[in-house]
Amino acid sequence: MTSTTRQICFINAAHSFTHYGLLVLATAVLAMVQEPGAPFGTEYGPIIALGTGMFVIYGLGALPMGWLAARFGRKAMMSAFFLGSGAAMAAAGFTSGPLGLAVALAVMGAFSAIYHPIGTAIISEAGGNRVGRAMGINGVFGNLGVALAPVVTAFLAAQLGWRWAFVLPGLACMVIGLAYLREPAYDARRAGVQTRPFPRIPRAIVRRAVISLMLIAVVSGLVFNAYTMLIPKLMEERLASSPDLLPVVGLLAFLATLCGGLAQFTVGHMIDRMTLKSVFMPLAIVLVPGMLALSFLDGWIVLPLAGLMAAAIFGQVTVNETITARYVAPELRAKLYSLRFTVGFLGAACAAPLVGFLHASTGNLAAAMVALAGAATVTLGCALWFPNSPEELHPELWEKAEEPAPRTVAAPAE
Repeated sequence: MTSTTRQICFINAAHSFTHYGLLVLATAVLAMVQEPGAPFGTEYGPIIALGTGMFVIYGLGALPMGWLAARFGRKAMMSAFFLGSGAAMAAAGFTSGPLGLAVALAVMGAFSAIYHPIGTAIISEAGGNRVGRAMGINGVFGNLGVALAPVVTAFLAAQLGWRWAFVLPGLACMVIGLAYLREPAYDARRAGVQTRPFPRIPRAIVRRAVISLMLIAVVSGLVFNAYTMLIPKLMEERLASSPDLLPVVGLLAFLATLCGGLAQFTVGHMIDRMTLKSVFMPLAIVLVPGMLALSFLDGWIVLPLAGLMAAAIFGQVTVNETITARYVAPELRAKLYSLRFTVGFLGAACAAPLVGFLHASTGNLAAAMVALAGAATVTLGCALWFPNSPEELHPELWEKAEEPAPRTVAAPAE
């Protein structure tokens, strides 16, 4: 196994643990409200809101990561991710009250903030000339974490108690971190990764792409986080309302989010052959009507529709991450990833209180789905405005696009 392959495997595993850890509470809460003595309360909304600090720090913490990586090195930062987030996740299982749980989750959010700015930059370089494929596969592993979180958490909570649903994956994350410490620092050029020279792209087009990316980040973070958080509760409300069916709820949530992983793998391959906008538009178009439909539909039709929404949401993530790789020079990517993920995760931080408040106010998730449909309209507008540049697939054409048009001189009148 080459150093590049090993590095990609570790980074992909980190992506899985990042999203897994952030979503343990979303399913564990279904068991916590039934715990004898109710040390955390008996209401879904207040407990799920304990994750607010985790997502706020997760978002704000991403901002300095590009600069910290430049100072301490990417390996040191990724090692801190594995060991720190794993330890905090395990510690959450030993808490005895709401404050302790909120603090443990917040610490996990701080260490989890390392992954996206650093890990995504590593993947964009390790992917070489097939960055879309690398991003797509990496996205699948992130989605695997999202998909496994509800089903594994539900199983562990049912068999061993909700505390072990935090402890066991936390220990697993730390073990992988210890293995990562033995891995030498990675350098794509020294590893022989073949990449094209980064082209000179007209500033106006780069500016348009980056502005679109930042606007998308604001709402996509909210939609992504809220949707992945509420899927277990959505399945419980619409398909399996009995407390004895907690493992079934986890399985249904797993099946829905698994569609997102398949979409990311497919989108990753499409991106290497098509412009970003041509892939982005269909994904953006289906979100608004799909979210509105989920606000009122009931029964088994919810499962395939929830899967379609997961596919659109996760597919957009792969598109968004590839935007930076195509329009931003390598030396600036880690810093832009830091800024983009900070913006996105600030939106994501609103997910827990928004879902908790709307559910507490209405008693169901219908209002939350309508709110997500409204946010998705912003994504659709950005997709419409995003440049559709065939030069993305043939970077050598950017030089011609930048050449000024020849001046025409009017012929003298006779």
